[in-house]
Amino acid sequence: MQFAELYQPLSADAQQRAKKVKLLICDIDGVFSDGRIYLGNQGEELKAFNTKDGFGIKALINSGFEVAVITGRHSQIVQQRMTSLTVQHIYQGQENKLIAYQELKNTLNLTDEQIAYIGDDGPDMPVMEQVGFAVAVNDAHPLIKRIAHYTTLLPGGFGAVRELTDLLMLENHKPLTSQGSSS
Repeated sequence: MQFAELYQPLSADAQQRAKKVKLLICDIDGVFSDGRIYLGNQGEELKAFNTKDGFGIKALINSGFEVAVITGRHSQIVQQRMTSLTVQHIYQGQENKLIAYQELKNTLNLTDEQIAYIGDDGPDMPVMEQVGFAVAVNDAHPLIKRIAHYTTLLPGGFGAVRELTDLLMLENHKPLTSQGSSS
């Protein structure tokens, strides 16, 4: 099965970039979520996550890829969700995402070309300009779409992460269902 059959045509450049990826880094707000933050009267914070994205992350990890999140905000909800998905590299409260990016790159002994990043807005730009495969969600800010090597068909919080995990797995000849439990 080819990626275009499921989503949309893929440029030869994006295809070649995807084949080199060993680590996927994701932003949270606007990527894993739709960007909205619900605040209750008692100060509680709620976010909605898409189970399809969770399934894709687990399948990607089970296929041998590394996965990380780098987010500017700090939230216990994010920690719980990413831990439940077995994400090992969770960086929260990162105003300068390049610091976490460099640490990840060094820790995992990877090159820029082996790293993909999916983002949606200005704080993601410095990392997206460094990685080998920069991806914007469909509803990303226009400046982010301009620097992306690929823009998802789906918006953030509604399957964009799953679309990217499918792309990475298909381009690296991995089955899309290599996941064992619920997401």
